[in-house]
Amino acid sequence: MRERVPENSRKFWLLLNANRWLVAAGISGGVFLALAIIGHLHPTETPALFSQRDPIETLFQGLLTSIITGVTLVLALSQLVLSQELGPVGDQRERMEGAMAFRKDVEDVIEEPVSPAQPSVFLRSLVKLTKRRAKAVSDAIQDIDDEALNDQVAAFTENVKGNADAVENGLKDAQFGEFDVVFSALNYNYSWKLYAARRIRAENEDVLTEDARAAFDELIDALELFGPAREHFKTLYFQWALIDLSRTMLYASVPALLTAVAGVVYLEPALFPGTVFGVRPLVVVVSAGVAVSLLPFAFLLSYILRIVTVTKRTLSIGPFILRETDRSRDLNWGETEAKSGENAGVGNKGE
Repeated sequence: MRERVPENSRKFWLLLNANRWLVAAGISGGVFLALAIIGHLHPTETPALFSQRDPIETLFQGLLTSIITGVTLVLALSQLVLSQELGPVGDQRERMEGAMAFRKDVEDVIEEPVSPAQPSVFLRSLVKLTKRRAKAVSDAIQDIDDEALNDQVAAFTENVKGNADAVENGLKDAQFGEFDVVFSALNYNYSWKLYAARRIRAENEDVLTEDARAAFDELIDALELFGPAREHFKTLYFQWALIDLSRTMLYASVPALLTAVAGVVYLEPALFPGTVFGVRPLVVVVSAGVAVSLLPFAFLLSYILRIVTVTKRTLSIGPFILRETDRSRDLNWGETEAKSGENAGVGNKGE
């Protein structure tokens, strides 16, 4: 996916791959360093800078209020997520029937009596299926004397195989709840493959044999199943992540509240006079107190960054390509396709 998305690799890693606790720690640490450096470089001496307690007390009072309000709002959001799991037996039965019907559809195409239960293995089975059916398409057009068709199918199947191999490796031993499953699913740009397969079939309808048409149809059916599967597991991951976020914010709110209360009640500028090795102790203490008080919001920001990034890259479902990509040029569709590729996207909003 990094090869298809024109973004800085470090930014990409920060938004998606990085451990959310490390990102939160980096945000909080950045706040501490920024405040400490500003306070150290401030031209006013410490006694004059903190000549009275009111600025510090006002600061921590505001932080105390924002912590309580922010944590309450996030807990309300988690309750909204949990409310989707509650409902009468009729709704639960309908959900069960929909899930079982989809699994049976997958079992029919992968030709297995029972489809895998683990999300990573389930997605791997669909990815392997698309790779096999892309190979079947390549085999089915070997006897057709059309150089342009053969070149297009060769480029297409090579792309499917390379992408499928990478996704299979990413899904191997991946556990749901971690981001690996969703990230690997994002790495499979099925939207472009679905669009390319349908276009090749439509443009070469007259020269395709019955076997070739059937091979294209089977490949398209397999790609159409991958989309709902990925969206389902993405939705489950979002619920999982929001629950983790709520729990983490509860954990972080305890030291944040204690720090804010201590800043209001106990912190006296007179306790930290002068400097130690050229460093103003009061500046360090106040900066550290603010950083700890902001921990719940650092966790909120780190989790939401990943969730909104994934959401942006999966806004649509099916053969809609919303982000810039040069994949369409691989099939040599000419100037018209090259122009459309300038506004195209990688899969579903950068899939």
